[in-house]
Amino acid sequence: MREEYSKLNRVEMSIWECCELLNDVVDESDPDLDEPQIEHLLQTAEAIRRDYPNEDWLHLTGLIHDLGKVLLLPSFGGLPQWAVVGDTYPVGCAFDDSIVHHKYFKESPDYNNPAYNTKYGVYSEACGLENVLMSWGHDDYMYLVAKENNTTLPSAALFIVRYHSFYALHSSEAYKHLMNEEDVENLKWLQVFNKYDLYSKSKVRIDVEKVKPYYLSLIEKYFPSKLKW
Repeated sequence: MREEYSKLNRVEMSIWECCELLNDVVDESDPDLDEPQIEHLLQTAEAIRRDYPNEDWLHLTGLIHDLGKVLLLPSFGGLPQWAVVGDTYPVGCAFDDSIVHHKYFKESPDYNNPAYNTKYGVYSEACGLENVLMSWGHDDYMYLVAKENNTTLPSAALFIVRYHSFYALHSSEAYKHLMNEEDVENLKWLQVFNKYDLYSKSKVRIDVEKVKPYYLSLIEKYFPSKLKW
């Protein structure tokens, strides 16, 4: 699946066009809100903008962090919810007990494989999360889209996009032994972001047309006009 979607050969469109596509997406794993995902993106971004007015890269990160959920749409293959949303975690080393529903990993052949079921598995201490294979989901997909389309967002933004569903790390501090110094610094920003991702949701609607010019200016600053998806 990762190999197939990393080709980025499905469509060319802008970041904002992708945001509008999310009008048709509802994340079934999200217990807090049943509104289209674009509402969540804008609520997250606007809450960050209010508290961190000078960090425009973080505002844009709030807007784009869930765009990988377009994988749920038929035009992107209509992947099932389990393959797109929910918590992510490393593969190739022991499954940590902090991962949601970790008891079901006992049914995985990796669970009893001595090559994969130790603390480090196929990795080494402080190898860097960049070198760790994560379970597939919308996080990794949007990270690939941003990186391969040569975004100029800082590494902290890409870290947030790629690991915002990695709750075993940023909520339970598991797998920190695999982090390098850059990961440690970027994790600080992910922990800032996390409270807005989880707790900015509201029934108060965002005036899309009012905020759209601001976010279009950020998209122009950090992304090409058209991206390969």
